[in-house]
Amino acid sequence: MQDGASLTVGQGMTRHTTIQIRNQYLNFSAAHFTIFSATERERLHGHNFAVRANITAAVGNDGLCFDYNVMKKKLRALCDGLDEYLLLPNHSPYLEVSCSEDGRSIIAKFADEEMTFLAADTQVLPLANITAEELSYHLLSQLIDGDLAARYEISDVEVFVGSGEGQSASTRWNITEGFL
Repeated sequence: MQDGASLTVGQGMTRHTTIQIRNQYLNFSAAHFTIFSATERERLHGHNFAVRANITAAVGNDGLCFDYNVMKKKLRALCDGLDEYLLLPNHSPYLEVSCSEDGRSIIAKFADEEMTFLAADTQVLPLANITAEELSYHLLSQLIDGDLAARYEISDVEVFVGSGEGQSASTRWNITEGFL
């Protein structure tokens, strides 16, 4: 067996393990409001969102799945990219988001309200809503982009986003089924 190849168990079976990545620095603080319908939304507020991931991959001859630092650094960069911003969804059927003519403001229209935010303080995300459910999907889709799964023989990834103690959502991706 070549260096880096997967260990086999029995005949033709590859051994896999699940790595949990859960560090205190995997978090971000952000403002948002959840949209419930065409006429109902939460007030603008913020959370300290916590992020963690479970990554299942093949175990190589060296007894490792992959260098955990690769995933930790990527997750940290994703969290840092959302930290201390107002997050707005760009794909909500109930919210219209646009940029002011001078590019310095983001204008969000909801029902009969027009809200103006500083563009420098706002991230407009390709999501239907700013919820733990959508944020876990957003982070997972960025985590597994490119050839990351193939390069590290990753078969399954689940990303969790928590918006408070005892409250989180997750999105899972599997190499054979895609997003679940």
